[in-house]
Amino acid sequence: MPHRFPPIVKNFPHFLHGGDYNPEQWIDTPEVWDEDVRLAKLAHCNTWTVGVFSWAMLEPTEGKYEFGWLDTVLDKMAKNEIRLILATPGGARPAWLAKAYPEVLRVRADRRRALWGDRHNHCMTSPIFRTKVAAMSEQLATRYGNHATLSLWHVNNEYSGLCHCDLCENAFRAWLKKRYDNDLAKLNRAYWSSFWSHTYSTWEEIESPSTIGERQVHALNIDWKRYTTDQTIDCFRAESEPLRRLTPNVPITVNMMTLYSDLDYAKFARAVDVISWDTYPEYHDRATDWQSACLTSFVHSQRRAMKQRPFLLMECAPGQQNYKAVCKQKRPGVHELEAMQTIGHGSDSVLYFQFRKSRGSVEKFHGAIVDHYATPDNRIFREVSALGADMKKIEAIVGTDTLVEVAVIYDYENRWAVDDAKGPRNGREDSDGNKEYPQTCIEHFRAFWHNGVSCDVIDDQADFSQYKLLIAPLLYMIKPGVAEKIEKFVAAGGTFVTTYFSGIVNETDLCILTGFPG
Repeated sequence: MPHRFPPIVKNFPHFLHGGDYNPEQWIDTPEVWDEDVRLAKLAHCNTWTVGVFSWAMLEPTEGKYEFGWLDTVLDKMAKNEIRLILATPGGARPAWLAKAYPEVLRVRADRRRALWGDRHNHCMTSPIFRTKVAAMSEQLATRYGNHATLSLWHVNNEYSGLCHCDLCENAFRAWLKKRYDNDLAKLNRAYWSSFWSHTYSTWEEIESPSTIGERQVHALNIDWKRYTTDQTIDCFRAESEPLRRLTPNVPITVNMMTLYSDLDYAKFARAVDVISWDTYPEYHDRATDWQSACLTSFVHSQRRAMKQRPFLLMECAPGQQNYKAVCKQKRPGVHELEAMQTIGHGSDSVLYFQFRKSRGSVEKFHGAIVDHYATPDNRIFREVSALGADMKKIEAIVGTDTLVEVAVIYDYENRWAVDDAKGPRNGREDSDGNKEYPQTCIEHFRAFWHNGVSCDVIDDQADFSQYKLLIAPLLYMIKPGVAEKIEKFVAAGGTFVTTYFSGIVNETDLCILTGFPG
């Protein structure tokens, strides 16, 4: 029997259908807003995600907030029963912030400070950035916390990237001191730093991995990514603190990316209320299309398993994507097939990037429900509308989940270690840059996917007790307590499967000296 959970959006037991909408791009032509409301109804869209990159329009100069345009848009949404996912805009900060406070600009691994521009470009440690983005969150929560259509907070956007500025270097050293009990000798032993004469004599000598400096101490590389994960989560908490304080009943999400590996998403998942992610597979009638479908299924299964309940698909493309090698439209019927695959894996939404195409800049040719020539009389719009109608027919499954008895372990820290290892086999990398570990995990998952057997994807900190079969491909790193969990699982009647190159190192990437698997 399926498990049933309350709908993600309180008192709204329907699939969310719609996606990213950027009304600030059309402030000078507000009649577009009315037309978009009309088109949303024709497309059976009931949800818009608003505000993702709106900081410069919401706070055009420091401390001067302008919400009038957003008030108008949100009131139109409420009048037309379009649900609101309201984003905090920290994913792309305005020019005035960078010019006034250069510390918010990231420093790259080569120790050069970035200029203002692009997005995902802020220092996670900067007190100024945290203060300013939290102030924006407070403004949004105060003004719109009781808005009739507010359904979910979408914090920042696709958190990613690293910063190597002095603030981050000092924070990293503080993090290391805490991890190693303020004992530098303990860190040196864990890093095996006598190799190549890399012993540290003071904490100040420790620097983050760099393309022009240290990058061969594997334990340092792993700790840097552990620290980056913790620092990003800490930044997320600063950005979302006003939302939790002022709107405690509105859930919070962060949109994740497919197999992005610079953050431990399993750990990040424990800090959010709802799991959401962005998927952009490509299906171009190739012999390898099934591999794209299997990868997508793998990530859907991971996202659902993160909280053992329904998740949200926050972004997908209704048509072409503008950053693939060949930006082709999907063949007829493929979009609905993708959407039903998503729903079948436990998503309670199909949301798009984007609702209306941008007229200019880098994503102007990225697919959207509403094209540059804004008419419902084209195939993409008709397919989105047909999907929306079909989703209404199956709303009885919103909020449901089923018990899964098989799991594949895909652990982020283990991936960092395997990816970094020099040997026993190097250079195996797919077209998306994924190395041997994720490929091997997906290959084991594929056996169940091919046979229609539900299979969770979990990390090694998850609860194993619900499963009958547990597969741990390339479980190279054995962290404290994991071997004991596996022994307990098997003693309780579970079947455990592993592969070559498992049980090789401990949590600081030191080889186990008591025989393999350790």
